[in-house]
Amino acid sequence: MHTAIVLAGGSGSRVRREVNKVYLPVGERPLLSYSLAAFAAFEPVERLIVVIRPEDRARAVDALERVGVTATLVPGGPTRHASEAAGIDAVDAPADALVAIHDGARPFLTLELLERLFSTAARHGGAVPGLPIEGPLERIGADGMLRPADTSRLRRMQTPQVFRAGPLREAYHRAGDVGFEGVDTAETVGRFSDLDVRVVPGDPANLKVTFVEDFFTAEDLARRWSPKGWTNR
Repeated sequence: MHTAIVLAGGSGSRVRREVNKVYLPVGERPLLSYSLAAFAAFEPVERLIVVIRPEDRARAVDALERVGVTATLVPGGPTRHASEAAGIDAVDAPADALVAIHDGARPFLTLELLERLFSTAARHGGAVPGLPIEGPLERIGADGMLRPADTSRLRRMQTPQVFRAGPLREAYHRAGDVGFEGVDTAETVGRFSDLDVRVVPGDPANLKVTFVEDFFTAEDLARRWSPKGWTNR
């Protein structure tokens, strides 16, 4: 039984709103509802967990009802890592099942991206989506001079990130024992497990809505998005 965890415990501070940004409307429905609909349409995922702030429970229920999706709601923690750990603790799946961890502020998932991630993780143990780093970038040499930086092997990480359940749980238990908090799931898994995690091509439209201006982009994308892919409208 594969599981998806959607992190929805953030705030609206960077979009200058009191309401958690994942519940703000995009295309006349909550931002969070888009990724929920994508996971619901992806047959290999049999259980959905949404990590929330307790004060957002009613909004989370509304977002689920908007797209007819059922999920387990789990209270998150004060940090992203703590919320990830809370979601992972709620996973009831065999060790070789797959778990996807996704930012609720990344609304526009497609089944194509999910298929790439789950099929790769099933073969190797873990998969993360990445985009090439756009240049030019420069590094400063020991002499203070600028040198072109080689970005060919660098990637910008996205979510969802998918891992085998057993090693994922163990990695977060080990991280908790030493007080480590990663910037994302892949960092914690990389430090505290021996999973073979592969990078698959990400999706440029899989943006993370962070600032006010991102909502204008999201409104345009919402008109062209469905879990099955993109239209040119």
